[in-house]
Amino acid sequence: MITRLQLSGYKSIKQLDIRLESINIFLGSNGVGKSNFISLFSMLRNLYQGNFQNYVEVKGGADSILHFGKKHTNSIELDICFGSQARDNNRFIVEFESAQDSLNIKSIDTAFLEPIHNKWHQKNFERNVKESSFADISYGQAFYVNDYLQEFDVYHFHDTGDQSPMKGKCYVDDNYRLNRDGSNLAAFLYFLQEKHPKHFKRIEMTIRSITPFFDRFVLQPSRLNEQYIQLEWKEKGFPDAYFNSYHLSDGTLRFICLATLLMQPEPPKTIIIDEPELGLHPVAVNKLASLIRKVSKKSQVIVSTQSINLIDNFEPENIIVTDRKDNSSTFRRLQSDELSSWLEDYTLGDIWGKNLFGAQPYNM
Repeated sequence: MITRLQLSGYKSIKQLDIRLESINIFLGSNGVGKSNFISLFSMLRNLYQGNFQNYVEVKGGADSILHFGKKHTNSIELDICFGSQARDNNRFIVEFESAQDSLNIKSIDTAFLEPIHNKWHQKNFERNVKESSFADISYGQAFYVNDYLQEFDVYHFHDTGDQSPMKGKCYVDDNYRLNRDGSNLAAFLYFLQEKHPKHFKRIEMTIRSITPFFDRFVLQPSRLNEQYIQLEWKEKGFPDAYFNSYHLSDGTLRFICLATLLMQPEPPKTIIIDEPELGLHPVAVNKLASLIRKVSKKSQVIVSTQSINLIDNFEPENIIVTDRKDNSSTFRRLQSDELSSWLEDYTLGDIWGKNLFGAQPYNM
């Protein structure tokens, strides 16, 4: 997992040096930088896939990514340490520099710390390149960190409108991993049903625990075109009625996506979710917190939130307070000892509401 992340010059983040744990709940008001921190992983994912220039263009060019634009900042520097809590075994170091309306990759290095001789082995990549080619074997893989970078997906199941990709049909074989927007939800659940039935049944049970009318999924390829599949299900008491994803509430559909992501047999090494509590009933938020705690035993979880309900389910050490100071985002992990007297009578959410540790809009 990521043990330490150092970053400068990125969006609202002028300077950052933070240790990350198994559970990292970024808490703050609107506009303080939570989503900016989360978006860093989307940028790294596109870097790994060789899509960096397109990503920069879609996001509005260098001005939208550099701290207060290229007039104030000309480069972004990032250093990520991976490994166990006791020792940081792998590093990924990259520097981007301003280039007209875009960003160039000035340098990329990966490194592995050999534990026996305590020696760093470093791999340097070509300088002044416009694209990264980590996934291209002919270029020479960044093998020290590839397993991590290729899983840096930011999951956001916000789009549940009538045109949402998770509501329509998808290719039945699109089931290697759950897509970041849930667009292959039906295919992935079908894969779990056929290959991991125990996990699939647990997902159904969890959905029933917060959605009393839900009975079970009905998942099979389309009778008219077996290349496609759609999310179908049965309601309790109506075995002959037909229901699909269009008949689910927005919150229920989001929770199905979250439960599938967090309860799959082999979850990503790093699970990054932007505001997962949106549209969820408080009971569902509590269940979500339980799933996060459970999956954190084998995966690192990074979440941004504004939910009192959600943080009430965690320890202070799980919470990273996000604020703005001197026109820059700040990040601070809470400690139980600084809140011990308050926690005797109040929940963590109550304490946040009393503005005792920040993460409020009137602190800016």
